[in-house]
Amino acid sequence: MSFAQMWEQLAREDVRFVIIGGVAAIAQGSARDTNDLDICYDPAPDNVAKLVKMLNEWNARLRVRDGSGAGLPFIIDARTFRDSPVLTLETDLEWIDLMDQVAGIGDYRACLAASEEIEQGPVRVRVLTLSALIKSKRAAGRKRDQEHLIELEAISALKQMVEKESTKRHRRR
Repeated sequence: MSFAQMWEQLAREDVRFVIIGGVAAIAQGSARDTNDLDICYDPAPDNVAKLVKMLNEWNARLRVRDGSGAGLPFIIDARTFRDSPVLTLETDLEWIDLMDQVAGIGDYRACLAASEEIEQGPVRVRVLTLSALIKSKRAAGRKRDQEHLIELEAISALKQMVEKESTKRHRRR
């Protein structure tokens, strides 16, 4: 199963989420590869209940570097979401990271405001805008985020150049 199939299932179940991180960067033009789907979710109880259902269907478990996550006792329920604002999980489908806050952006509502809707296959999903991704990468401050900033800022500069050129052409007509 691909990331697209995961977000399609989330969207079909009316889970409220914004795609952030590497998959959002790819949607904005990044050439980097990613090994997980990162989402910021609405922590409202009805939404968490939908996430719990999906994650249990996907046999979600803690993702541990040495691969021992499957052997650890772990229950996904509303309490898990209350006690763990960031969940780093592996599933039978793909890896998924869920968070209720994004560095440099804020909570789900702030991410929603800093996102745009895109059509992905048969569903429409929300992804962070390029400028929001840049803000979040700067705020996270991890080495890999700093390295990714170079590419994201270059994409942003290129898009601005294209927009300026398009505006010039439109004015000439």
